Amino acid sequence: MIKKIVLQMLVITIVLTSAVTISQAQVFIDVPDNSKLSEELMVLSDYGGITLTPNKAFRANDPITRYEMAEILMHTLQLEPEFNNIPTYSDIAANDERMPVIAAIFNARIMVGYDGKFNPDVKVTRAQAVKLLTQVYGLTGEASQAYADIPKNHNAYNAVQAFIANQIIIPAKNEKFKPNAMMTRGQFASYLARIIEPSIRITEPEQPVYESCAIDTGKKRYVVDVAVTNLWHQSNQAREVDYPSTKNPVEMQKWISSLSLAQKKWLVGKTDTQALYGDEVSLLETKGKWQRIAAKDQYVPYLKAGYPGWVPVTHVVATTKNYDDCSKAIITAKKTMLLDEDTKKKFLEISYATILPVIEEDNTYYYVETPSDGIKLLKKSDAKSYQKYSDIAKPTADTIIKEAKRFLDLPYLWAGTSSWGYDCSGILYGVFRTHGIMIPRDSFYQATGGKAVAKKDLKPGDLVFFAYNGGKGEVYHVGLYVGDGKMLHAPHYASKVKIESMNQGAYKKNYSGARRYL
Repeated sequence: MIKKIVLQMLVITIVLTSAVTISQAQVFIDVPDNSKLSEELMVLSDYGGITLTPNKAFRANDPITRYEMAEILMHTLQLEPEFNNIPTYSDIAANDERMPVIAAIFNARIMVGYDGKFNPDVKVTRAQAVKLLTQVYGLTGEASQAYADIPKNHNAYNAVQAFIANQIIIPAKNEKFKPNAMMTRGQFASYLARIIEPSIRITEPEQPVYESCAIDTGKKRYVVDVAVTNLWHQSNQAREVDYPSTKNPVEMQKWISSLSLAQKKWLVGKTDTQALYGDEVSLLETKGKWQRIAAKDQYVPYLKAGYPGWVPVTHVVATTKNYDDCSKAIITAKKTMLLDEDTKKKFLEISYATILPVIEEDNTYYYVETPSDGIKLLKKSDAKSYQKYSDIAKPTADTIIKEAKRFLDLPYLWAGTSSWGYDCSGILYGVFRTHGIMIPRDSFYQATGGKAVAKKDLKPGDLVFFAYNGGKGEVYHVGLYVGDGKMLHAPHYASKVKIESMNQGAYKKNYSGARRYL
């Protein structure tokens, strides 16, 4: 008898231990197990709304679509998928695998579509989602608080007031609701869990962490998704030795260090420029594993879209997020390492002059949005943040010269615009860009901007140019005048960034003029 009791107790202990282990497990790989969202997702799982999948991502910061919303609601409301009474929509076939969910929601008169379409992949605004949840669960109520951007005549006012009155959300002072922003999957799950389980409703305002400035417009933009990408003159032109620069993630230092002088010289005319992590580009055409893009911030007179070139398709990613309302962090360190938000582990090394949107910040880090990997941490000591790029104070000549001198002895790289290697115009483009001045990318276009300066009137900080045919032909080189007849420049593929006289040899012979951008 005693043995039987002991055995039963042992079984109970094992079961309880297993249960504890399961309850403490991470609900999704991208949801921290100690977060409020983790608790809410577990509640939603208990009600059947979702299935916890610890080895997959929940994509909490992604906008929720109409179909995703319908699917979660169907399971939470414990509706059965409908296979017989199928509605007719022009944008989704009757035999589509999503139709049983849509039919169940349709027959329950929860979501019926419009204009003969269900629009399953259309993203839902915050106002639309809150109005729907209010109707489905019959929420009512008036609250003394309100959001600054939801006046009484707003079509979502009653729904938002019901949410506040029922402690689903509570506005902080002067906080905005952002009704036209896209509802994220995480927000929808949180709100739904709080509705169905009153014990987890909130009692004080929650400050939004990631939705404060990023807005999903539904309109595609394209951005560089590697630390730096070479823009090649032709598609599929890279050699085997160039592989580290064409993979994702790129290994720029490994690539550059592996190149012989002859292999570096070969790049002349093969690569035209580079674009940095997060730079916006235009997508011009795709050819197999390569696509032609245009770097928007690099001016050329012959293409309004920007500086064109070919890059591997894996180097550019599409996004529908707009960061115009976000601060901008500009990397001021020669290089810095982005860190994973939760683990503080190294994520990606990025270059000087990289510009990324700031979603939040604390005393140590900027929380920056990456092109395709969510929020990462950036050390504040390695960057400066501005609400708008135009807010950057105009630099002095001393500032520009001091910055450029930080890269003395950096090996030259043809077409380089990153701190792994610059060419003559690339280093100036990078330094001026970091200080709020977008000058043209190439020397022969830099020679047409700014204000023309006579040689006798040169001042430190001016750009000095050199041209073929004794200075009368096409501009081929640029330097930064530092005074005393000297310039800081990146001469050629076999050299490094250096300071030397501009009044000797070929430089004296081919001097063609100067421009002032300060």
